Amino acid sequence: MHTFEIRDKFYLDGEPFTILSGAIHPVRVHPSDWRHSLYNLKAMGFNTVEAYFTWNTIEPEPGVFDFTGFNDIAAFIDEAAELGLWFIARPSPYICGEWEWGGLPAWLMRDRTMRPRSRDPKFLEHVARYYDQLMPILVERQITHGGNIIMMQIENEYGSYCEDKDYLRAIHDLMVERGVDVPLCTSDGPWRGCLRAGTLIDDDILATGNFGSRSAENLAALKAFHEEHGKNWPLMCMEFWDGWFNRWGENVIRRDADDLVACVRECLEIGDGLNLYMFHGGTNFGFMNACSARHTHDIHQVTSYDYDAPLNEEGNPTEKWYKLRDMVRELYPDAWTAEPLVKQAVAIEDIPATGRVSLFNVLDALSEPVRSQYPQTMEDLGQSYGYTLYTTTIERDVAEDAEERIRVIDGRDRAKVYVEGACVATQYQEHIGEDIKCVLPAERNRLDILMENMGRVGYGHKLLADTQHKGIRTGVCADLHFITGWEQRCLPLTDISGIDFSAGFEEGQPAFHRFEFTLDEPADTFIDTTGFGKGCAFVNGVNVGRFWEVGPIMTLFVPHGFTHAGVNELVLFETEGVYESTISLRSEPLINLLDKEGVE
Repeated sequence: MHTFEIRDKFYLDGEPFTILSGAIHPVRVHPSDWRHSLYNLKAMGFNTVEAYFTWNTIEPEPGVFDFTGFNDIAAFIDEAAELGLWFIARPSPYICGEWEWGGLPAWLMRDRTMRPRSRDPKFLEHVARYYDQLMPILVERQITHGGNIIMMQIENEYGSYCEDKDYLRAIHDLMVERGVDVPLCTSDGPWRGCLRAGTLIDDDILATGNFGSRSAENLAALKAFHEEHGKNWPLMCMEFWDGWFNRWGENVIRRDADDLVACVRECLEIGDGLNLYMFHGGTNFGFMNACSARHTHDIHQVTSYDYDAPLNEEGNPTEKWYKLRDMVRELYPDAWTAEPLVKQAVAIEDIPATGRVSLFNVLDALSEPVRSQYPQTMEDLGQSYGYTLYTTTIERDVAEDAEERIRVIDGRDRAKVYVEGACVATQYQEHIGEDIKCVLPAERNRLDILMENMGRVGYGHKLLADTQHKGIRTGVCADLHFITGWEQRCLPLTDISGIDFSAGFEEGQPAFHRFEFTLDEPADTFIDTTGFGKGCAFVNGVNVGRFWEVGPIMTLFVPHGFTHAGVNELVLFETEGVYESTISLRSEPLINLLDKEGVE
């Protein structure tokens, strides 16, 4: 049986050991591609893989657990072990990771008396139930049990959020009580303020730092903090940022490969290990992208999590991969390296639409109506992700050709407002609440408001802000009074198989657009959404993510695991009434360079 220890250095089987790790999140890479990505990590000369686990996908509803498919943690860890990779597990209830609400399940919001990510006993009770299911999978795979997990992390970057040591100790105790006995660590920004607030260094828990440049400076700060507390510990960067994530309406962020390699080299020459964040970023499939908190206008992140990492979104090596492998060969000549695995994506031009239907004509196939006096939030309706449609009837109180005033009071994130099926306003974030002036065509008029949850904040001070409750949070006013008598439709779009594409299509309304394409065998591809406005796409019934004409990334990656030989179905749900009669599949991503900051 192997051993792993933390003393003045890391020791594997009693010998000094440099951790060369790369981050791969199983939930962002199709399970059929796990081995491809893990092999490429090993072939680059690295010896360890690091991964978060996402509570919100594992426990989508209270007490309902799913460890299959993307959540098959056991299979992912075992795949790494078969390739000879050690494993760093970060099973924090909160992960950040640019993941929807930092991985916290949205159903936690239904209890407004509870404070998530704190010592609140009600929150810790939920974490305990989650750990009852999660930890047995990890415990039996620890190096102390003959497995490949060498270290686990307590919470994540807590020093960038709060300084409640009792909460951190509670998470620690929940892990240890369930059998975790490998060395534990925390990870935070490497400056004293973050380290002081977020670590358990006085409890002999290794403090690591997160950074992506100025390695000497940041490791010196980490070492000084260790020494301040009387520790002679190894220096490790738990998240060495080799790229960055992207947001709607901004240019794609790139990092020079030579600059990255120079900074990684400096880190390894001074420190004792690092974890590249990310090695393979992958994709925020479905509605799992997060949002960056800002003072007024939060900025939502895109579907692609390419991250400009050593492996691109598809999992193929980039220039960074080859240059990092060259560096490993130079610094660690005994490390095993090899040529990478490379996949080929397919392209198909001008696929004609086979059907389209307006959302308002297929509501019964997608949801059951919920009636209430006032509109309810998405969470109070029992929904976590996607869209919510609010419908009522309003009377005309002014002259036939005069404008009426409507206001959506306090809602998130984006509202599409329709009167008698015609769109009269689109409002996003801070514009929600402004007057909507429109002429009501009849004495009594149907009012529909389609609210989109574009992703919750994943990091920072707004994590528990009321803005993270989605949908309409207060009400809707006509003139000066609140409108009552609402029907609500939850539209998480988890099952679109019942849609009847012959039910009728109306221009300008949100609609489903259907296409078919044929493959000789399962294959990777990229959906080119150019010419379509905003929405999400489904391949053979699976939500592969959001698109938006503001860019910068105009394609959606489809892994071969979502396709099959023969006829495949592609459906776009589009909310702006902007569409094309054909759609194309590309063999590589399409980037639209922008000259603006932020989305209007």
